[in-house]
Amino acid sequence: MATQTVATATTGQPEIHYLNHAKGLKSWLLTLDHKRIGLLYLISVVFFFIVGGILALLIRAELFEPGQTLMTAETYNHIFTLHGAVMIFLFLIPAVPAVLGNFALPIMIGAKDVAFPRLNLASWYIFWLGALTMLVGIVTSGLDTGWTFYTPYSTMTSSGVTWVALGVFILGFSSILTGLNFIVTVHKMRAPGLTWSRLPLFVWGLYATSIVQILATPVLGITVLLLALERIMKIGIFDPALGGDPILFQHFFWFYSHPAVYIMILPAFGVISELIGTFSRKGIFGYKFVALSSVAIAFLGFLVWGHHMFVSGQSATAATVFSLLTFLIGVPSGVKVLNWVASLYRGSIWLRTPLLYALAFLFVFPIGGFTGIALGTLGLDVPLHDTYFVVAHFHYVMVSGGLLAFLGGLHYWWPKMFGRLYNEKLAQIAALLIFVGFNVTFFPQFILGTQGMPRRYFDYVPEFTTLHQLSTVGSWILGLGLLLVAVCLLHSLFKGQPAPANPWGAATLEWTHTGRLPSPHNFERTPVVTRGPYDYHLAEEIFGNGHGDGSGTPPVIPAQRQAQS
Repeated sequence: MATQTVATATTGQPEIHYLNHAKGLKSWLLTLDHKRIGLLYLISVVFFFIVGGILALLIRAELFEPGQTLMTAETYNHIFTLHGAVMIFLFLIPAVPAVLGNFALPIMIGAKDVAFPRLNLASWYIFWLGALTMLVGIVTSGLDTGWTFYTPYSTMTSSGVTWVALGVFILGFSSILTGLNFIVTVHKMRAPGLTWSRLPLFVWGLYATSIVQILATPVLGITVLLLALERIMKIGIFDPALGGDPILFQHFFWFYSHPAVYIMILPAFGVISELIGTFSRKGIFGYKFVALSSVAIAFLGFLVWGHHMFVSGQSATAATVFSLLTFLIGVPSGVKVLNWVASLYRGSIWLRTPLLYALAFLFVFPIGGFTGIALGTLGLDVPLHDTYFVVAHFHYVMVSGGLLAFLGGLHYWWPKMFGRLYNEKLAQIAALLIFVGFNVTFFPQFILGTQGMPRRYFDYVPEFTTLHQLSTVGSWILGLGLLLVAVCLLHSLFKGQPAPANPWGAATLEWTHTGRLPSPHNFERTPVVTRGPYDYHLAEEIFGNGHGDGSGTPPVIPAQRQAQS
């Protein structure tokens, strides 16, 4: 790591922190430190995000003009399938919980580590085992089923479905172990005084996510294992030629995959709460409603899988019930958005890069939510099903929940991860490019969908050319913004200014009770919590207690900056 060893202000001795207390590759590969494991996950998911992003650019390049541009139709099927599988299983699902959750959760609750450190390290190795198993099938035979692996085609194709299914089965264990670890950690390792009503909302989001991981992931594991057995042993579960039922696969798959949406969204909600609380200098409006709405979403997420199957032949009664439940799950999501907006109202806004990503989320996510309500309406879903409208809706939910929140959280905790400040102006330009590029890429796809453009098609009629070209240009802008993020953050590792212990003037324990880089065991002594995580009105208690960079000088918060100017 490029983080330099600095001397402490009091002793003049080198500062010992989690990055330099043990050196060498072996110390990283065998580490039990949750912070180092979080960084291992960071390197892993960023690698797969780059792979998935390159595949996305190839898809948009092929669709720049009608007819064959860069690849054949068969190659196109492989490319869009791999894009979906890599992005969902290897980036979106693990990104926020495994990276930001692993790094921040124990410190936020005043613990020295997670409850089961060895299990935590094992989950990272299992993640890579599952990823490598998937890659075997992808490299040897490709994958052309779509990321949903729908039967009966997935039981008959000669592509690498068996290897990929087994890889997804293995990845499920990593997700389950992470969720189990977080639940036990939150229940058993909170600092004295840290009651449930004082938990940071990011912790609430991870807690609700962990419940979904433990309850839903085994269903996916069994489903893809049965799919692999179907292909290997011809046992006739999903293949109608063998007496199986392909619709049964859809029920099993979506019973996991719709809750999986909330594995990506719920921790993102927690990140947004932290960013809005810190950079508006206000307590989160309706804290208890925001916290409990995460649990409500986790519960209701198990009841709405059928809205993916309105055109599969289910009864009108079942379709009506699933439609009503889909409307119902919009309520706790709406509660969060309204409470975030209320928290920003008349706040002391500090417009830093993490908040820009939170504001982008507040613009993008409601569009995904409202269009989800449209797709949950029986009369609208039938003509819009399997069109580009669904593609746009999916990305407005997943990219806002997965990517924007992940980037916001990464910029927020970056100074605590590496002890370095990034170039703020460059980071803000990158955030603006990502916001513009994303909307230019995907908003035209809503229009394409309403005009009848089917998703996953290799070719299209000339009338759709302008919208497809606009979408492709947007993907280039989005890619440029992401490249700029990488340049900005990597530059900070080598040339960035040393960060103070609490550069944002935040009020949660990872900022107020650790040095600029946490020690190997997070705290010299276990903190005693006497206030809530967003009590910014207690400025003297939070900022004037001498914790942080050791100088005793509280960080300058927005109201103080205004007074000084």
